[in-house]
Amino acid sequence: MLGRVANTLHWMNRYLERAENYARFLDVNFNLSLELPPNEIQQWQPLVVITGDWDLYQKLNTVVEKNKVIYFLAFEEKNPNSIFSCIFRARENARAVRTEITKEVWEQINALYFLVKEGQEKENYDDENIRDFFNDIKKGCQLVYGMYNSTISRNEGYNFGRLGQVLERADKTSRVLDAKYHFLLSSPKSVGSSIDLIQWAALLKSVSAYDMYRKKYGKLSPSSIAEFLILDREFPRSILACLLSAEHSLIKLAVSTDKAENKAQTKLAALRSQLEESDINEIITKGMHEYLHEIQHNLNDISSAIFTVFFAVESNFPEVN
Repeated sequence: MLGRVANTLHWMNRYLERAENYARFLDVNFNLSLELPPNEIQQWQPLVVITGDWDLYQKLNTVVEKNKVIYFLAFEEKNPNSIFSCIFRARENARAVRTEITKEVWEQINALYFLVKEGQEKENYDDENIRDFFNDIKKGCQLVYGMYNSTISRNEGYNFGRLGQVLERADKTSRVLDAKYHFLLSSPKSVGSSIDLIQWAALLKSVSAYDMYRKKYGKLSPSSIAEFLILDREFPRSILACLLSAEHSLIKLAVSTDKAENKAQTKLAALRSQLEESDINEIITKGMHEYLHEIQHNLNDISSAIFTVFFAVESNFPEVN
């Protein structure tokens, strides 16, 4: 498979995963804001910080308001990570590799594009309509995943796409936990209060982890929630489970492309091994933010290594002195 095609499939899946995660964060935060005291900055600023687009938001907006944050993260064309931008790019990538995906996958990505385009053109949203929009985006992305899994052969294209999806998911799980953990523990007085429990439940719901967490742990506690989202091997949105899935695809790609023992594989195995040997109490003692920041840094390193090993064009021309 050409590196250009592999890279396009990889990023098509990353964009879709990113759009779905943004819809999750916005939906849960919107619902949470209805139950908390009115403080728009405290409620909505962390959501922009999670995405890493706080500097861009400040350039485009002078104040932090609910409607401005929702527009910035959902519809803003100047924000390369907004839901609109991600779906638009996923569609362009799908168009570029149309022969590598099935008719069902293409049609669903196309339908998602027209859904978000219609949403962008709509001038006003009431509370009910905007939540319906987020739900439609989540369901639309999950429909693409289902079609991708049920109609695409387990070839190199599938594994490049799967690799992109789970690396993006690991990154977003780490970011939402990092931002919320910092925010929720910043006020010691509210620890253990009803508001505290509502916020932790919202954190779990933002990554669809609430039901599986309750089934395993029962009672809500910050350390157990962090352990579940970082170190659980069986929950598909935990960071460790994402790394295990990514490693599975990367090993298959290394064999099929004759690039065994490449540096992307080495870096991914090292991070996976680090998480497997970690204990949640040690992580909290040393500093949750520092630990998650290191994971995000390592995930970026792995993504760069994947690009170098599989996607970068090697120059065959001799250097001219």
